[in-house]
Amino acid sequence: MKTKKPDELAFEIRRLVLRHTIDSSGGYLSQACSSAEIFGALFGSLLRLNPVEKPLIPRPFPGVPSSTNTEYFRGTEFYGEQSADTDRFILSPTHYSLVLYAALAASSRMDENGLLEFNKDGSSVEMIGAEHSPGMEVMTGSLGQGLSQAAGIAFGRRIKKETGRVIVFMSDGEFQTGMTWETLQFMSHHKLDNLIIITDNNRQQCDGCTESVMSVEPLAGRAAAFGAETVTVDGHDTAAIESAFNTGHKGKPLLLICNTDPCRGVEPLKQNAPKLHYLRFKSKEEKNKYINFYETNFKGGK
Repeated sequence: MKTKKPDELAFEIRRLVLRHTIDSSGGYLSQACSSAEIFGALFGSLLRLNPVEKPLIPRPFPGVPSSTNTEYFRGTEFYGEQSADTDRFILSPTHYSLVLYAALAASSRMDENGLLEFNKDGSSVEMIGAEHSPGMEVMTGSLGQGLSQAAGIAFGRRIKKETGRVIVFMSDGEFQTGMTWETLQFMSHHKLDNLIIITDNNRQQCDGCTESVMSVEPLAGRAAAFGAETVTVDGHDTAAIESAFNTGHKGKPLLLICNTDPCRGVEPLKQNAPKLHYLRFKSKEEKNKYINFYETNFKGGK
């Protein structure tokens, strides 16, 4: 497998998602802008995963899971062989699926051409990733659901005396849901220190600014009150993310709050604020702005 440094991965993630957004005349671009360094740090240095022999080509949708569907699979094959000491990665907000696919491609775990299958009929590369989609282990989607499932997995791993961790990526809007706080209580009560949460605190959600919908602040203080070890970092500083990720948290889950900019690295996106959840080009002129930006800033590589 080719290896890239976290900042190189972040650049490539933005490039791939911006290119995809232009080619598709829309996409979840702001999520890539805010979380590129987080995914770069995860797939560049932090996740303990086994290698794959070569970038994998996503397989077609195998049909719904059932006891008789012998062709069904999970997207964890992109993480190499799983064992008791490897990490399990859970993507909770699956509107970030495109960012995850880009991270897999950038880190040479998925063939880049797999992105061409995004949201096509019969493809496992779904817009809202399911458990058969690249990099996915469980179906999440409803905000807060991924953390609950991750807590169960972490609890099970501890019972089995596995040394691997469970890493959960979350969006800040998920802290508006009661399920998240109930799960934090569960993790605190059971002292699940084999679980790490890394949150993209970009202060944006579908209906605009998180602050205007329902504030989650002071997030660090609230999470600490529910029993988590919390660290707040600059979410665009991969070295800071790596350092915070290694914070001691014996007997507690660790929550990293990564403060991010949903327009980071793609200046034209600022003109769409505060409606940044999904970018749709309103005119040919608007699309051309993004094409010109891509040609100037990304086409030649970093």
